Amino acid sequence: MKWLALLLAFLLVIPTSGFIKENHGIECKCEKSLGKAWLKEIDGVKVLYIEGTNYEMGYQHGYLLRNETQENLRAILNDALQYNMTKEKLLQIWNITKQHIPQEYIEELHGLADGAAVSFNDVIAAYMAIISWGSKCFGIAAWNNATADKKLYFFRSFDLPMNMADPVTGKKMHDNAVLIVRKPKKGYASITPSIAGSLHGGGGFNTAGIAIGMHTSLTSDFTFNGIPAVFRVQQVLDHAGNISQAINYIISNRTAGWTFIIADAKVPVGYAIETTAHHYYVGSYNNAVESIPPFWEIKEVVRRTNFFISPELASTQRDHYDPSGLKGFIRIFTQNDPYFVIWRSYKAMSELIEANYGNFDLNASMQLFQKGYRGDTDAMLKILIKLANGTSFNRAWNMWVACPADGDIVISFAHGNKIAFDEPYHYFNLYKLLQ
Repeated sequence: MKWLALLLAFLLVIPTSGFIKENHGIECKCEKSLGKAWLKEIDGVKVLYIEGTNYEMGYQHGYLLRNETQENLRAILNDALQYNMTKEKLLQIWNITKQHIPQEYIEELHGLADGAAVSFNDVIAAYMAIISWGSKCFGIAAWNNATADKKLYFFRSFDLPMNMADPVTGKKMHDNAVLIVRKPKKGYASITPSIAGSLHGGGGFNTAGIAIGMHTSLTSDFTFNGIPAVFRVQQVLDHAGNISQAINYIISNRTAGWTFIIADAKVPVGYAIETTAHHYYVGSYNNAVESIPPFWEIKEVVRRTNFFISPELASTQRDHYDPSGLKGFIRIFTQNDPYFVIWRSYKAMSELIEANYGNFDLNASMQLFQKGYRGDTDAMLKILIKLANGTSFNRAWNMWVACPADGDIVISFAHGNKIAFDEPYHYFNLYKLLQ
């Protein structure tokens, strides 16, 4: 891929000296750092509750999910090797970007390393390896007339290849799924369907009614001199009390290509955001950008996946704006271009929303989105999903729908070779889990 070639060329000129030392100057209180943290299995789902300072939350996470965290860190570092992203190169990236990362999250990663009994360098290298992931996630926010009760509902699918596994034990990463309930000493409590060792699963919502989801969107416009998106998402969950604050965290200190759906259940309102290092777009459903053909507006609904819709940002990603039609289909074979495939998923999910407009609630939404995401409503999409075996396309590790105003969330998790859209779902409430 062009973006990865540019990245590797950039790494060749970075000095390799000055890697992180293990002494971070934070006293490890070991079991005392566990506080009131707990790990329980509820309705067949591992639920992790962590609270306190960032170091303490990291320690609790690593300690209570030690084996699972070790397995996932090894899996991430092993997967990065197929892109020639060695641990040394990943640490080079960390040396550039660490000055921009908020200290609270650096401390949390130290806690994670201490709790899981692993090297801090292994943790930070794994966190930098996200740049090599070809994740194909999807996000939707719907509110007011689009939903059955006028409340805001938030949908997210977290997609990665189903074969990412620990080279030592063979355990697949998605089989180390966990629902994380987080109560920082300074900030809002939040909930996120995730995997062991990860701060979050690319999104979630907090007690201020702010929901967020992130999706990879490749671009030639990237830098390491900023805050990686994984930490900006955590800033939103921890510190954003309204939509303006959430947007500001995401569009500040940008690094690479991402799209986001952000919503505030209190208003209610949702926004789509697109970012690269030097450009960004923010718009709700009625922004003119949302209606540039072949894309179209759906009233009081925003949705995004793995391409840019803003022409300015799209120009950093592809040399053709319109990914649809016969030309888009032909480019799959002539240019190894993924955007027709992604477009087909976007189109099918959008048509599903329109067909069920005004009927969305927690139960109906999850059932419909599982159906749409596996291609049941679009024969061509179903074929493309089957042909994309071994990639991340519509390979949902987890899928969830939330009503942030009430704290309700319904989730399905992938298991073994079964994608999340074929798995049963589970109901939780953030406020009950905080009790």
